[in-house]
Amino acid sequence: MQSYGFVGTGEITAAIVEGLGTGVADPPDVFLSPRNHDVAHALAARFPNVRVCGTNQEVLDRTTTIVVAVRPQVAREVLTGLVFRPAHVVVSVLAGVSLEQLREWTAPAARQVRSIPLPTVSRGAGRTAVYPDDPVARTLFESVGDVVVPRDEPALATFSTATATFAAHLDQLATIAHWMTEHGVASEEADAYVAHVFGELGRTLLQHSGTLEDLAGKHMTPGGINEQFLADLRGDGLRDSVRKSLDAVLARVSGQ
Repeated sequence: MQSYGFVGTGEITAAIVEGLGTGVADPPDVFLSPRNHDVAHALAARFPNVRVCGTNQEVLDRTTTIVVAVRPQVAREVLTGLVFRPAHVVVSVLAGVSLEQLREWTAPAARQVRSIPLPTVSRGAGRTAVYPDDPVARTLFESVGDVVVPRDEPALATFSTATATFAAHLDQLATIAHWMTEHGVASEEADAYVAHVFGELGRTLLQHSGTLEDLAGKHMTPGGINEQFLADLRGDGLRDSVRKSLDAVLARVSGQ
């Protein structure tokens, strides 16, 4: 049976482990790093297939599929302090850490894979970008959603950059809700309304088969208020600002 070891026990690890264990009759064995004590032991308490190891090295000794989920800033220190085997498959979730670096830090592990799992893997609704394509990584992430394989490593960096927009998107929704409260709507009611409206818009996105520009067009009429709001934002340079920020993040995750 396939098993997985996690070096690093933060939010993404917790989301993957939850997705692997929720509603599954025979889930894979999972071995967790002890570093984040509260998260690791909470997961072990929820899922009988999860065990907390005494050290990161014990995680490597227990299984051959190792998911690396530490902070990129400490990845080199953590990984070079471990003893990998040729049989290990290293699946990294680290933004900005290249395959070349992973190969150097985890030698003599035979295979290294980069991935971009998102929190939705916790409910089996992930769409995880993986490069290069690898059967072990594919099995892992298809267990918690879908898999997309970019054409090369620079394209993977573009996928990673796109995920940097989440907080900004949510902040825009928070701004809308705050504006509503400034105009007399109760805070809880404003939050609930905005969450519902844009949550349902997300469902529409998933069901839409055309382009995103086509979908935007369907949500505004000539001379209407959606058209007015969009024109105002574009007039203030919204598109240029978004592209500029994306370019800056891409440079960072590409190591430039």
